[in-house]
Amino acid sequence: MSNLQQRVISAIVMAAVTLVLTWLGGLPFRLFCAAIAALIFYEWTRMSRSASGARSGFLPEALIAVFVVALIAGLPALWLLLVIAVLAAIAATATSIQGTAQWEASGLVYAALSGLSLAYLRGDNHSGLIAILFLFAVVWATDIAAYFVGRAVGGPKLAPSISPGKTQSGALGGAVGGVVAGLLLAIVTGAGNLVMLGVVALALSVVSQIGDLFESWVKRRHGCKDSSNLIPGHGGIMDRVDGLVAAAFTLYVIGWIAAGADHPAMGLFPN
Repeated sequence: MSNLQQRVISAIVMAAVTLVLTWLGGLPFRLFCAAIAALIFYEWTRMSRSASGARSGFLPEALIAVFVVALIAGLPALWLLLVIAVLAAIAATATSIQGTAQWEASGLVYAALSGLSLAYLRGDNHSGLIAILFLFAVVWATDIAAYFVGRAVGGPKLAPSISPGKTQSGALGGAVGGVVAGLLLAIVTGAGNLVMLGVVALALSVVSQIGDLFESWVKRRHGCKDSSNLIPGHGGIMDRVDGLVAAAFTLYVIGWIAAGADHPAMGLFPN
């Protein structure tokens, strides 16, 4: 089977599983988000440990396991954020005592906030479903548009020292594609305040591209081409969700400001 065939099959399977679990919401989606967080942490520590040769025993794994259990249990968001802060402080203290780098503490925060943002955006109501579909539409359209516009137009590189393949034209095309897709989703679902949602979609598109560049920087920092080889033809989980989790956290914060930490989608897509 060719690499292209592997990529296509993997993409179809991932999209199908993601959309089914998104539709179900509640506990099934929290389990999905917990798995994403755990796999992000696994890949993050796999890269950082292979580069430095250092590790803090099994403490980091125990800490992410505590977060996973708390997320699946459905703790109130503010309590879960407190759990993340405590776990990160423990990880940072342990690595400081052992004289190792702080990559495991930062990886724990990155993974945990990724899982939390996705899980609490979706929640178990209709507003959460629309919010997650809006997020998917913007991020996926951004990726697709950036790829094709970048290849067709070319031009100056966006960040050549971090990701040589990305172009400024692709970034602009991705932003336009993300906004269009977000607004189309909003119109189809009957959401109001399209001007505000257009601005949010633009912000998510930009942040998703920054998230993509951030993950590329992390891989370059540790001398890795892919975060792992978990997904045939695609690399690792981080390679697939880097932009998505950055945009999810941004949308979560926006919704939190509008409607609170436990039901952020209500502030963006009220029933």
